[in-house]
Amino acid sequence: MLFGALDNVPAISNKPLVSADLDVLLIERAATLNDHPGQVAFPGGGVDATDDSILAAALREAEEETGLDPSGVEILGTLPEVPLVVSNFMVTPVVGWWARQSPVDVVDFGESAQVFRVPVRDLLDPENRFTAVLKRGRQTYRGPAFAVNGLVVWGFTAGILNYVFQELGWSVPWDEQREIPAPI
Repeated sequence: MLFGALDNVPAISNKPLVSADLDVLLIERAATLNDHPGQVAFPGGGVDATDDSILAAALREAEEETGLDPSGVEILGTLPEVPLVVSNFMVTPVVGWWARQSPVDVVDFGESAQVFRVPVRDLLDPENRFTAVLKRGRQTYRGPAFAVNGLVVWGFTAGILNYVFQELGWSVPWDEQREIPAPI
């Protein structure tokens, strides 16, 4: 999770939820990927043999997926490990501050369809909040979702954002009864 200060893209929301220039870096995964195709996610991936830590892996993956210069990132810490049950992964979210920003864009269209920065204020705006509903067989799953940049952030990424916003005391009430189908 890389937070930074927006450069020239203002928040759409004018509600005083958090600083108007605070943003977070996201990617839209390529539709051709085996795991979570087309979903909005944080840059990330697995730890390689060349990585000396989870932190090094997070920075390497962010660079590989977005072209980010890792020397401009200050690591703030990690969140507790979270299971991503649907794909049998254990994920350790790494939180960073983008102290010296560098240009970002899609590096490999086989991995990412787009790279973008989203104002946190827009994510917090109750007008952009929904409950995503996914039906699989006889089971129905519900979770937080955000509508931004013409995309729906849902699933694991929305869950982590929702958790962080709650823990930081940034969350504002939103209508959890507003449901949309989870985009699959």
